[in-house]
Amino acid sequence: MARTEAIVVASSLSKTYGTGDARLDVLNNLDLEVRDSEIVVIGGPSGSGKTTLLNLIAGIDRPTGGKIVVFGEDLVFRTEDFLASFRCGHIGFVFQSYNLVSTLTVAENIAFPMEWLQKPEEHIRNRVEKLVETMELEKRINHFPFQLSGGEQQRVAFARALSNDPPLLLVDEPTGNLDRKTSSRLAQILRMLNEDGKTIIIATHDQQVSDMADRRLWLEEGKLLTWNE
Repeated sequence: MARTEAIVVASSLSKTYGTGDARLDVLNNLDLEVRDSEIVVIGGPSGSGKTTLLNLIAGIDRPTGGKIVVFGEDLVFRTEDFLASFRCGHIGFVFQSYNLVSTLTVAENIAFPMEWLQKPEEHIRNRVEKLVETMELEKRINHFPFQLSGGEQQRVAFARALSNDPPLLLVDEPTGNLDRKTSSRLAQILRMLNEDGKTIIIATHDQQVSDMADRRLWLEEGKLLTWNE
């Protein structure tokens, strides 16, 4: 099926940190278009701005210049309250450092985005059960993050990102700290999610993950290039 609808459109996107001698230009007039149901992998050297780009797409950070439109919404001038609700309903973000809430159990971490949107309790309970099963976390449902391995924490992060069934998933270095077996399992999960119709943007160095992309892009010196290797 042809992918015609643009989910993410970045135009002349720039991001600068600091001023004067401390100025750091991370993104420089970058253009990006991601279409419905694509898997787009973004590679690049450490510090090249891959996480910054994902943060801008999610509305977590704001650009210094240019425009970022996600699902038809120009995020640049939206309020923080709007962006928080928009993310909760439209975007799932799997952070490199997991960002799980240390005082919440696995089930509570997964439920949190649904509670933010005030979903019914029965819906939340059923959705948590389904995601726990999908991520093979049944024996960990009442554990806290510090009681989990890195791979288990990553799977909880995926489950939380998927709790509101968002159409767009942003994934930052999903296999960077995982063994090969766990990395393979997460790659399978990403394929499954894409087959279910999700648009996925992944920042990664992992060849196994990049091989399944529809498009591979390379971010360096603030610009996106086609990644041919």
